[in-house]
Amino acid sequence: MVDILFLVLGIILLIIGLIGCVLPVIPGPPISFFGMLVLKLTSFIEPERAEQYNQLLWIFAFLAILVTVLDYIVPVWGTKKFGGSKYGTWGAAIGLVIGLFFAPLGLILGPFLGAVVGELLGGKDDKASLKAGFGSFLGILTGVVLKLIVSSLSAFYFLREIFVG
Repeated sequence: MVDILFLVLGIILLIIGLIGCVLPVIPGPPISFFGMLVLKLTSFIEPERAEQYNQLLWIFAFLAILVTVLDYIVPVWGTKKFGGSKYGTWGAAIGLVIGLFFAPLGLILGPFLGAVVGELLGGKDDKASLKAGFGSFLGILTGVVLKLIVSSLSAFYFLREIFVG
């Protein structure tokens, strides 16, 4: 019975982790990692595979930390690389949150429009604001893709342990 409860908890954590890849307030990959960790507490991890699963947990702990750190660096880097300022970075983050209410198109246009508006409010001209908006959009999109890859792989290995063993 406890195994089933842990299994359900692990699945819930994986789902929340995947959702967290696109919602900026939820740390997707770390939550997905905890889903994998919960599975370790069950009998679904066969004793002969326990060491291999432990190694997998270490790899995913590293990946979750790495992607979480990169998620903060890449959008700023993208905005700065394309000539943006802190106004563009904040605008992109706010645009992403507002865009969630208009998904799926809002998830694409929100960061871009937010960065452009932020740069315009910061005193940049139209061309520079559009350029910074594009950089911020690319940075945020890169972060989302990286998080989705890590969280999807976590879900894959979780399910593989359950069904393949």
